[in-house]
Amino acid sequence: MAKVAVYTMDGAENGQIELNDQIFGVEVNIPVMHEVVVAHLAKLRQGTQSALTRAEVRGGGRKPWRQKGTGHARQGSIRAPQWVGGGVVFAPKPRDYSVKVNKKVRRLALKSALSSKVQEQKIVVLENLELNEIKTKAMKKVLENLKVENALVVMDGDNNKNVILSARNLPGIKTERAEMINTYDILKYDTLVVTKDAVAKIEEVFA
Repeated sequence: MAKVAVYTMDGAENGQIELNDQIFGVEVNIPVMHEVVVAHLAKLRQGTQSALTRAEVRGGGRKPWRQKGTGHARQGSIRAPQWVGGGVVFAPKPRDYSVKVNKKVRRLALKSALSSKVQEQKIVVLENLELNEIKTKAMKKVLENLKVENALVVMDGDNNKNVILSARNLPGIKTERAEMINTYDILKYDTLVVTKDAVAKIEEVFA
């Protein structure tokens, strides 16, 4: 099992922790991570765009001029796509962009992302992360102690309101519960900051 250092909120090293190789030590599978990230981004698309085709644009029921003898090209409707105010060719319509990804694939991608952070030494394990009050300055100080600027902060439980509210205005920082982490967020941020309790929760949920 891989061993990583455990830090306090002051940035001091406080022992080590062993990480489960089934979660944090798998072979990194880049194609699988790519598939899951693409599916994640596709699911975020609203798919509400819509434009009118020539059949839906109002007007244009009459032939603008006779077929022959005018010197103009033949036209059947002033709502054809080549006319100003005409319909759109292959107009976009509301659709669902989501892509189905198997649960086993999503789980493998998540483990690959976590393992990549361990291999790159971009994971910081905290003894605990608690703030007595909602104060952005206090959260910023903790991250400075850890020498972290761009990070996904993962915690366990619901008693982290002060941390979540203190971190929400910090650029490049996102907080998340251990059971809600996803491949995209892990790869998006440079560093993964995770509490010891969150490590245990991740190993319990995704084992």
